[in-house]
Amino acid sequence: MKRIILFTFLLCANYMVFAGGYRVALQGNKQLAMGHTGVAVLNSAETVFFNPAGMAFLNNRFSASVGANFIFSNISFQNTEFGWSSEADNPVSTPFNAYVAYQVNDWLSVGLGAYTPYGSSVEYPENWEGSHLIQKIELASIFIQPTVAIKLHDKMSIGGGPIFVTGNVNFNRNLDRSLSDLEGNRSNVTIDKSGINAWGYSLGMLFRPTEKWNIGVNYRSEIEMDAENGSADFQNVPSGLQGQFADGTFNASLPLPAELTVGTSYQINDKWLVAFDFNRVYWDSYDSLNLSFSNGLQSTNPRNYKNSSTYRFGVQYVANDQFTLRGGYYFDESPVQEGYFAPETPRNDSDNFTGGLTFNVNSRFAIDASFLYIHFEEVDASYDYHPESNGQTSSFGGTYKNNAFIPGLSVSYKF
Repeated sequence: MKRIILFTFLLCANYMVFAGGYRVALQGNKQLAMGHTGVAVLNSAETVFFNPAGMAFLNNRFSASVGANFIFSNISFQNTEFGWSSEADNPVSTPFNAYVAYQVNDWLSVGLGAYTPYGSSVEYPENWEGSHLIQKIELASIFIQPTVAIKLHDKMSIGGGPIFVTGNVNFNRNLDRSLSDLEGNRSNVTIDKSGINAWGYSLGMLFRPTEKWNIGVNYRSEIEMDAENGSADFQNVPSGLQGQFADGTFNASLPLPAELTVGTSYQINDKWLVAFDFNRVYWDSYDSLNLSFSNGLQSTNPRNYKNSSTYRFGVQYVANDQFTLRGGYYFDESPVQEGYFAPETPRNDSDNFTGGLTFNVNSRFAIDASFLYIHFEEVDASYDYHPESNGQTSSFGGTYKNNAFIPGLSVSYKF
């Protein structure tokens, strides 16, 4: 009984780890094609996200961009010691972004952005070896960011604004690898919560030593996501245990970590632009996920994430009046430490290759395309904090291989 209750606690702990352990860096197709650089790049309304201060130096009075990406991901798991082998059947995810920037006068600009930096779907085969950890998760979040930029003088601007976040999550897993009802149906639970709202902010600065050289800094604050009165629906529980697993509610809190990005871009000539960004994410705010249930039970679940860095490089080439080509690469460090690796976020260090182009239909309207290929390094890892009835902990792990291919498309307009 104690073992099953603790497994249930871990189920609820895992439901939001996907948001904490998987940052979806798809906030604009122009910038994604350039290795997702952008804190010092001034080429579109996408600067609303990458560095609000950049709005003050855009060449057009009005600019807008709307786009989406399509995530095709693969996850395979294998444990040769026990002969386990599974592959996730992940639905296609479609994060989106939309930005508008408007220069009110020579020194004031305003903008608005909506984007989805946390959200995806993972689904494993029914009753796979790790079904007591995760069976299926669907996560979605939308960030809405009004921004203001002020040009202090011809070489410097500042900008920023509040961020409103709203999201929802649905998570399912088995209570145990063997527990079932009289008909043999595996006991499971679904955690569901919508309308999770929170606030944060973004601040940026842009410095232009010369007309060709830009230096940018952007900071996005930590955002605390509080899930209150979420539902817990238990299914196929043996009759003798239904009193312990009656449907109810739960509360939990998850920090979305702060991020600091610094970078530079240089216009080599009329054709070539290069950019480099360094991104630091302060994952150490996520040391544990604590939950409380409507029946009075409490749970503390260690995660012990570490701060991680991303190194980004991008290049842009203006081929002619109609076509602009882009390419890039970035190396992304995982925040997951040894012994804390869970299958709902099978993320290791990754190499990321990007490319894309812009087709200018006319002087105002353009179509942007991008692609991203993510290759996560193969890892033999485990999560070592599964409780047993004797008060000890056990591990679940194996070899994880995963990758993702992500094309994207957007349209932009300016005048």
